[in-house]
Amino acid sequence: MQIKLKVSEAVEFFNAIQEAPSKLFEMVRLNVQEEVGNYLSKLMDTELTDFLGRERYEHGSKDGNHRNGSYSREFCIKGIGNVDLKIPRDRHGEFQTGVVPRSQRYEAAIAEDIALMYLTGISTRNLSLLSNRLIGRKLSHEEVSTASRELTGAVEKWRCRNLSKEVIKYLFVDGVIFSMRTGGKIENVPVLVAIGVREDGTKLVLGLQSGDKESASSWREFFKDLKSRRLDGSNVRLGIMDGLPALEKVFKEEFSNAKTQRCQVHVARNVLAKVPRTQKQAVADDLRSIFYASSKEKAKTFYEQFKEKWEKECPSAVRCIEQSIESCLTFFEFPQEEWISLRTTNIIERLNKEFKRRTKPMEIVAGENSCYRLLAFISLKMELSWRSNRIGKVRPNLPVLREFTQNA
Repeated sequence: MQIKLKVSEAVEFFNAIQEAPSKLFEMVRLNVQEEVGNYLSKLMDTELTDFLGRERYEHGSKDGNHRNGSYSREFCIKGIGNVDLKIPRDRHGEFQTGVVPRSQRYEAAIAEDIALMYLTGISTRNLSLLSNRLIGRKLSHEEVSTASRELTGAVEKWRCRNLSKEVIKYLFVDGVIFSMRTGGKIENVPVLVAIGVREDGTKLVLGLQSGDKESASSWREFFKDLKSRRLDGSNVRLGIMDGLPALEKVFKEEFSNAKTQRCQVHVARNVLAKVPRTQKQAVADDLRSIFYASSKEKAKTFYEQFKEKWEKECPSAVRCIEQSIESCLTFFEFPQEEWISLRTTNIIERLNKEFKRRTKPMEIVAGENSCYRLLAFISLKMELSWRSNRIGKVRPNLPVLREFTQNA
């Protein structure tokens, strides 16, 4: 069949498309819906033929079962929208098509997808708009609310899970701040985070809890929550943190068998902040000599040389490192293949960075439950990537201070 189209008609058509591109999409979508509906209807008719064991209008068995017309049903298909189907019936009502899932199963699949989109941080408004393209209709408020409740329950169950089977030797602890809507106001709310390292070097997120990272009472409550979930603190041998006095003090009280490692990146940042710009590179090189020494004894020797060299020109920098030197070198007491991972809080900083990256498009997190849902999803996803990246399985000579010497 040939379609004749005048030039003027073609121009008018393309002008209309330019003014409203969505019309073209709608035209294509409607055509696809019709074709898909016809195809599925024919497929189900063939399915009934196989079920009955005979073709249409062919006389069959003595059981008296035969075709009994069809009924119309509107069915939603992702990426296409609503399609009109004609579902065939048999006289005895025994035929069940396998081509199109029953309503309950399909609604369950939709609920799972809603849950996944919620976990990835999509807003309720955008979820409604997206669903219109995916399944041909906007989600109702009730559907969104149901998905939200189910997810909140699942996340709380994960956050409060029993930890008695986890033997944790190292703890990385830190806090990350989110802009959150609480009580009708927008506030910066910190969330405390703990990553545990098992005996085999695998990592997992142990806890997420809102609280002030500068507050000793918040950290105490956080650690007591881990213990109330049956985490055996006697197995913890080291805590890696950024050097907040309140945090270190509480950690030592709650995990009396453990030592603390202060993040060398944070210490370097504090020291370099007290150094004139013209001397930052030289000071950073000397700090690297201390932190990357081959033994604790050599590190102490380099530290003494650092003090002697910079005492007069940068006394504040020297006093700064004096306050942290012992806790900066704790990692030397542990297996050498793990040193690179224990020197800094990079492991938990990368998790926090991923938290911030995924919440950035949202700008404001819609409450604590919404925040926990998103963080739980990211945490579980990160744990999958950690399975192939265990503590002690990384290269031992990465330059920890490179970013500071370049950006200072």
